[in-house]
Amino acid sequence: MQVSRIEEVIADYVQLKRAGSNLKGLSPFTDEKTPSFVVSPAKQIFKCFSTGKGGTVVSFLMEKEHFSYPEALRWLADRFGVQIPELTQPSAEELAELNERESFYIINEFAKNTFSQNMLETDEGKAIGLSYFEERGFRKDIIERFQLGYCLNKGDDFTKKALAKGYKLDYLEKVGLVKTKEDRSFDFFRGRVMFPIHSISGRVLGFGGRTLMADKKIAKYFNSPESVIYNKSEILYGLYFAKGDIVKYDECLLCEGYTDVISMHQAGMQHVVSSSGTSLTKEQVKLVKRYTKNLTILYDGDAAGIKASFRGIDLILEEGMNVKVVLFPDGEDPDSFSKTRSSSELETYIKTHKQDFITFKSSILLADGLNDPLRKSELIKDMVHSVSLMPDQITRSVYVQEIARQFDISESIVNNELMRLRKSTMAKQLQEPMLNDVPLPKESVNLLSDDPSLQNQPDSAAKEEIIHEEELIRLMIKYGTREVLVKELGNEDKSTSVIELIIQEIEQDDLRIEHPLLREIYGIFMDGIKDNTLLSTSYLKRIENQEIVAFVSDVESDDRELSHNWVSKYNIYTKSEADDLYESVMNVIYHFKLIKIEQHIQKIQQELKEVNPQGEDLVLLLSELMMYAKIKNEFSEKLGRIITR
Repeated sequence: MQVSRIEEVIADYVQLKRAGSNLKGLSPFTDEKTPSFVVSPAKQIFKCFSTGKGGTVVSFLMEKEHFSYPEALRWLADRFGVQIPELTQPSAEELAELNERESFYIINEFAKNTFSQNMLETDEGKAIGLSYFEERGFRKDIIERFQLGYCLNKGDDFTKKALAKGYKLDYLEKVGLVKTKEDRSFDFFRGRVMFPIHSISGRVLGFGGRTLMADKKIAKYFNSPESVIYNKSEILYGLYFAKGDIVKYDECLLCEGYTDVISMHQAGMQHVVSSSGTSLTKEQVKLVKRYTKNLTILYDGDAAGIKASFRGIDLILEEGMNVKVVLFPDGEDPDSFSKTRSSSELETYIKTHKQDFITFKSSILLADGLNDPLRKSELIKDMVHSVSLMPDQITRSVYVQEIARQFDISESIVNNELMRLRKSTMAKQLQEPMLNDVPLPKESVNLLSDDPSLQNQPDSAAKEEIIHEEELIRLMIKYGTREVLVKELGNEDKSTSVIELIIQEIEQDDLRIEHPLLREIYGIFMDGIKDNTLLSTSYLKRIENQEIVAFVSDVESDDRELSHNWVSKYNIYTKSEADDLYESVMNVIYHFKLIKIEQHIQKIQQELKEVNPQGEDLVLLLSELMMYAKIKNEFSEKLGRIITR
């Protein structure tokens, strides 16, 4: 999106300072003391040299906020007030649904502001709502951050205000703010303190309302009903406020209630969320997984509640996540414990009391039946079942050893039970990904530099081939639309673009780009040529595939030139690749073709070892070998002329 300036967006996350033509700051993706995060306003890209991450403003939001590509575009559209044209014209039904969703968001925003004003500006709100939060020990800044409020206990106060604003009664009922009985409408949350529930982008999806009455017949908490914008099984309370620190510390703390989250934030531990009193769901686990693979569950001393939550641990393990458990002392929960300890004491307690799920589960389930062999047997089976859900084979093996050690049982017995369970219920997870399906690293411009599996491959020619493929695509990205003069013996020089020159040289010899990412970029350039269009880097940075965006951004940020200071200080002036672009491009093309020829020669040599010495195939293969050897020499001579010229 051209209207969205990358420096304006990133400035919300990183304190940027001018460094020449760029901006620099501390990485938002990792802890560091020396700034290595660079933003280029001219190129509209960023590069984090600590983590290797890079790309456009959309890439940044996808990485930092874990948005999908459409979510990032919509966030930018909302931020800069831009209308995004839909790819297809929505039907009347789809348009009505979109309008309804947006109306729900608007109504909830109005409700949030109304409840906040009630609490801060009315006598009832101050005396009941605000005093409750202050008695809970919540500071003013925390109350404002979580946008807490109060619904007046006047029957239909909010309903009247909403209807006066022109909001439809039908919509007010659908989001659960208003109830209607016998033609009488009233406020659903009347007399309750209010906890807005936010989406990951900060929009209000619904509310939790807590009664302050002591009447046991009245439910302590009411939550908004399910709607097209609110599905409680897919939402974690506090994630909007916690996601930055979850990424920063690579860990998410999970507790039970709203006030647990708020108190932990106030105590300085902000990477904490809540399942809002409901059992943990698979969707909620996957939501956490978007930010980290490390989940630590904070339990209070309620043994019955802990046992009921064991299914949640299995869901976490099934997603391939690392789960730890912290048990607070009897009578304490995250809310009460954090208010009686300093921030450092709270942090130390959580850090030193983390347990793996085997130790924790066994201590809970064996507490009242330690010497019962049957109980012990059932517990071991239960543990092995949990381990069988883990998708990673090495992790399963480690836990098999731990179960065998902890319960003093043969490792082979545990492993046999594990295999029995895996075969019957998790057979689909036995298929390990093939090596060829694992993508090469995308963080660096050099696609081979950080891949140890490739570095250990015996076929150095294949690695060199990818290096030259990468150079070809780099030239197409960096100079693709530039004109060069093609020098042909006996003919006049003719003008063409770098993109067209490279494509012509590759296609005329029926060659192929092997690396999947590079082949995809090459294909995009090819499609452009077919449409008589030379595609620029700005086009490539707007496509949805963020691997391509990152690669293009890396090429742009890799100038491969001596610095101006070095040149002026030592009076060193070198010939850059742009000074004679035709020779620079042909140098890479000849190297690429030379590698292909050498691979073909190796193939023929291998076939010669297997061919019948008396057959006609021997003569044909030898003739082919001599032909390719001659071509190889010609290319070697061409390279020599280019290099020594």
